[in-house]
Amino acid sequence: MSPSDSADAWTTAERSIVPSVLGLSSLIAVGIAAGLTALGVLVDLVRQGTLGFVFTVLYIAGCVLAIAWVRRDGLFGPMVAPPLLLAVAVPAVVLLAGDPKPGTGMAERLLQIGAPLVNAFPTMAGTTAFVLAVGLFRMATQKIRRTPSMDKKPAREPIRPERAAARAAARRPASPRRS
Repeated sequence: MSPSDSADAWTTAERSIVPSVLGLSSLIAVGIAAGLTALGVLVDLVRQGTLGFVFTVLYIAGCVLAIAWVRRDGLFGPMVAPPLLLAVAVPAVVLLAGDPKPGTGMAERLLQIGAPLVNAFPTMAGTTAFVLAVGLFRMATQKIRRTPSMDKKPAREPIRPERAAARAAARRPASPRRS
């Protein structure tokens, strides 16, 4: 089977960014991004106790792979995933890595969470912009074209006379009408 034959095997809505490759569902693609992000968080948490280079690389790679491997009809999830992943991953690292000191107030705890979020913003913004650009590119180039068969309504089965009589009899009340 040639590459052009396999490209025709799936509809545009089912393809990934590579036309000859079947795309993943949106949930699985976002799961890949979340899994690579979590792996980066764990590696950096064990290595240095804070987010670093490994997290950044795996976070970006997961988000880019998600938008590339997802089906054309499931682009929305991976397109909005980068800021959501970061909004979950960074506070989780801070809460898991940081030992609460006795007497630490809520305001200080919020600042401990907020500072890494602010520091990770450029990574998140760049990743989100790139993922949105790839998603919009795919939307523009992989248009889902409606075929005439999509617009056809299914033909109704003709009503047989005996069925019509049975339906009419079923609609009549069993008791006689009052005069």
